[in-house]
Amino acid sequence: MPELAIDVVGLSKSFAGKAAVSGLSLKVPRGSIFGFLGPNGSGKTTSIRMLCGLLTPDAGSGACLGLDLIRDTDRIKRQVGYMTQRFSLYEDLTIRENLDFIARMYGMAQRRQAVDASLARLGLADRRNQLAGTLSGGWKQRLALAACLLHSPQLLLLDEPTAGVDPKARRDFWQEIHKLAAEGITVLVSTHYMDEAERCNELAYIAYGNLLASGTPQAILASSGLVTWRVEGDDLAALADRLRGCPGVEQVVPFGNALHVSGTDAERLAACTADLRRDSRWQWQPAEPGLEDVFIQLMDRAKENGA
Repeated sequence: MPELAIDVVGLSKSFAGKAAVSGLSLKVPRGSIFGFLGPNGSGKTTSIRMLCGLLTPDAGSGACLGLDLIRDTDRIKRQVGYMTQRFSLYEDLTIRENLDFIARMYGMAQRRQAVDASLARLGLADRRNQLAGTLSGGWKQRLALAACLLHSPQLLLLDEPTAGVDPKARRDFWQEIHKLAAEGITVLVSTHYMDEAERCNELAYIAYGNLLASGTPQAILASSGLVTWRVEGDDLAALADRLRGCPGVEQVVPFGNALHVSGTDAERLAACTADLRRDSRWQWQPAEPGLEDVFIQLMDRAKENGA
């Protein structure tokens, strides 16, 4: 078994009597990129804050980097880099001043060398005297990651780090993440983007505070039981309306110029769509379900259970 960076069981947290996270159990191997997915308000941020020692769980136990999640929070914080959803550095300080301040907070002995190394690694050296508040979203992202890496953490917790940045900045960011993982740093990253989920070694999906699925992307797809058809042709909106509510059809989702029609009962799905598949206006092809199909299915089930 691989050594675990995170090994927690039954973590729960409530606010004002409302459960934010219920019985979360996770095992994250060291050196892996672990994707944390779920809709807004699902409990991802609360979970991340418990893992890095910023929130004390109401229940549950476990270890982060071999340290007890309850007793060793101060030691955990010194070995974890946490990048929040929103840019949280000082906008009226320069890039270098921000990094120097963070290094002071960690009490780093060789502060200047650490700041210079972080500037160089993230391509920030030429902008070191630029005010943080004048940076674009992609450059703010780089600065936030540079701040996370200053103290050479063993674990990075990244809370929706690519929200609001352009596609090139997202691609550059993920290239850096894979370099860090290759160096042995464990990365837990929450995201809404399915293309980013596919870049992870393992995934966990959380909704309404409950963990609904976990494993490799391939294992999650294989265990979903979804059967999917891809449909192309004219007037797909009208076709979608006809399909919704049809026995055996659990999802009808537009994907560009096509529809994905999915269900978990292959025979009922085939019977329900038989006449439509013979209609020359539409071209039906069996398709492999994608992660987005699976997570929509999980979300729908979570809504039903919540109701």
